[in-house]
Amino acid sequence: MASKGNARGLELAREKMRQADVDEVAIDTFAHYYRLLEHGETGMIAEDSIEPLDMESLADVEVADDVAAEAIRHTAVIKLNGGLGTSMGMERAKSLLCVRRGLSFLDIIARQVLHLRKEYDATLPLMFMNSFRTSADTMAALARYDALPVDGLPLEFLQNKEPKLLEADLMPAAYPKDPDLEWCPPGHGDIYTALRGTGLLSRLLEAGYRYVFVSNSDNLGAVPDARVAGWFAASGAPFAIEAVRRTPSDRKGGHFARRKQDGRIVLRESAQTLDADKEALADLGRHQYSSTNNLWFDVQAMVDALDARGGILGLPLIRNVKHLDPSDTSTPKVIQIETAMGAAIEVFEGARTIEVGRDRFVPVKTTDDLLVLRSDVYDLGKDFVLGQANDEVPYVALDGEFYKLVGDFDKRFPDGAPSLREAESFTVEGDWTFGRGVKVVGDVALSASAAQRVEGGAVLEGEQEKHG
Repeated sequence: MASKGNARGLELAREKMRQADVDEVAIDTFAHYYRLLEHGETGMIAEDSIEPLDMESLADVEVADDVAAEAIRHTAVIKLNGGLGTSMGMERAKSLLCVRRGLSFLDIIARQVLHLRKEYDATLPLMFMNSFRTSADTMAALARYDALPVDGLPLEFLQNKEPKLLEADLMPAAYPKDPDLEWCPPGHGDIYTALRGTGLLSRLLEAGYRYVFVSNSDNLGAVPDARVAGWFAASGAPFAIEAVRRTPSDRKGGHFARRKQDGRIVLRESAQTLDADKEALADLGRHQYSSTNNLWFDVQAMVDALDARGGILGLPLIRNVKHLDPSDTSTPKVIQIETAMGAAIEVFEGARTIEVGRDRFVPVKTTDDLLVLRSDVYDLGKDFVLGQANDEVPYVALDGEFYKLVGDFDKRFPDGAPSLREAESFTVEGDWTFGRGVKVVGDVALSASAAQRVEGGAVLEGEQEKHG
């Protein structure tokens, strides 16, 4: 545990942030979490302090058309767009990846919003929370959409940055070889700090927006849907998150629960789960719902909550320990102070969750996900909304050695993704390249000890092994 009373470390970190022109609200927020760390706070949520949460489903909710239309007309949309896709070998905004018909995530998001504006005669402003690394690329890609900006509101605002802290003594880490690596983003919980620090929250309120819909830019299922907006408006809740039923692939991920102490809904991430509770975390029968990271908040309620807390929402701490240079294990261990935006659910009395279909949760974290998204499992409609062709999305596992990085992945699918509409699962081991119009049926497992090619038009069924 870090030593108590390391006032020097906090003083140096504050000074470093000031010199880098970090906003004062963000510096105060960082100081709040620094003190928690000093006092040995870990952010852990013990299993015996929570109970499972049940919830209503959007499929069972009646939302009148006029209520939906009225709600979407008072909604603003924010996309979290700070990610670089480094785990897939990218060095620019992940949302620039081509997804369908030559369109990137950004193209599809822009077109979804432009379509909804016409359909509902709504202003529906769209803003991106970019990082220092994604800003230029993103703004250049959006420049072609003349109609996208809304008067009085920016297309982007920047997430804050904070110093990495040495695990040994909580001093700000120094790395003259690559000073960029001395900094990290504060997790997506920073959105509330950034919205307040930039003055955007009060601007939204003054411009007559009552609700904000926030989601990740790599989740094309997260359309600012008028029905969900109508449900949220009618609920009168200050804050809400869309949830999906957990599947085996969500076993390690976070979930919703109710805190016994005060009855508030909490979101427990895997990083906040004690080793002794990992089994309960993985129990899909006990904890049935995980977060989509699609969330809704009432602008006035958010302003009031931040005002009441001196600008610091007080989200639970996530203590993320990494190496100073993540690609070099010989560099010292550092703590990255993070918060999750969904954790704000516990701050608001009367916050709600609602179960939505899996079609509203199509995140792309790996090239496995990218293959499914590029395949015919999804249709892209005239409204640029993804339609899921099957009840179930097939399970895809590609060999990390050959497919993990986008460049390697694209080389092996030069003519596009195979048809996965009739697939249950698709597992690829070894180095396979696929021709045009390949079709995967049922459960397919390919393995090879040397490079292989699947010819165009081939229909793959069952297990196939190739040697030499």
